[in-house]
Amino acid sequence: MSVATENPGSETRSILAPTGNRVRVVEEQRMKREILSKSVEKPKRVISQTPPKPGGGGGASVAVVRNNVSADSSSDSSSCNGSTVKTVKSMGSKRRIVKNSNGVVKPAKIVPDGAEALALSPMVPVPVKRCDWITPNSEPLYTSFHDEEWAVPVHDDMKLFELLVLSQALAELTWLAILSKRETFRKLFDDFDPSSVAKFDEKKLMSMKMNGNTLLSEPKLRAIVENAKQLLKIQQEFGSFSNYCWRFVNHKPLKNGFRYSRQVPARTPKSELISKDLMRRGFCCVGPTIVYSFMQVAGIVNDHLTTCFRYNECSMNVKTNSTPQLEKTEALREAMETTCTPNESQLREP
Repeated sequence: MSVATENPGSETRSILAPTGNRVRVVEEQRMKREILSKSVEKPKRVISQTPPKPGGGGGASVAVVRNNVSADSSSDSSSCNGSTVKTVKSMGSKRRIVKNSNGVVKPAKIVPDGAEALALSPMVPVPVKRCDWITPNSEPLYTSFHDEEWAVPVHDDMKLFELLVLSQALAELTWLAILSKRETFRKLFDDFDPSSVAKFDEKKLMSMKMNGNTLLSEPKLRAIVENAKQLLKIQQEFGSFSNYCWRFVNHKPLKNGFRYSRQVPARTPKSELISKDLMRRGFCCVGPTIVYSFMQVAGIVNDHLTTCFRYNECSMNVKTNSTPQLEKTEALREAMETTCTPNESQLREP
């Protein structure tokens, strides 16, 4: 058996591995390179939230990086092209990083899933609570009448006369029908000027009936003309029709404070008292029910339900509307007293 001999000047041969097919040093170096390359080149999926700009322009861009790491690990770091990207563990949230034009990667705020949709969702308006007889299916004209006019204190004589006529029309029409024909009512009755309506003669009434423009029956029309004449007498006696109406409630609206619509009455002892006094003075078609409807719409009584947003608003209007009228009433009363005093003294002289 021959044994190979080594020349003294030749290079020393490396010792073979036990398998005899690979050198140990080369194998260890190759394994180290593979481990290093795997740790450096971990697969990443980058989902860009903004569309790429043509030409690869600079500027900050936001991306979501999802690494193939275990959720149990707290953090790991990897190096790629001299830059370090740090991933943080999050529970069901999106990992966000911001990369600027210089290639520097900075951690951004972590936003939980669904937070963006919640922030962008528009605010839902809260429906306004009104009286029970106003529903979502009510006509806008009727709703506006409830929100703007009904139970608002009125002190103007022409406006009060208009509301009295409209309340009398409730015996034949509904509020919605009356409001839809309100301009027609105003044309027929000369904008509800009592001095003008009081001059309506038989010819005028017949012309209204023949033209077919009338919305009310003939007895109602004659009652309105007669009431206009009696209203002028009240103005002479009390200074204004407003003073006459509001004196029944001491110039302050009544507040019932009902919670449910079934509690609102159709007539009250106060409306019966006013009705009797009006009929005693020659008014027609002014029963207790019609008078109470007139009191409600004229704001003499606040029958908005306590759950309605207009209940407190109409109560607040009382302070601003009633005080000037009370001062005007006192001034008229003093003027009447001063004018009557000399006449009485003259009558006593022999």
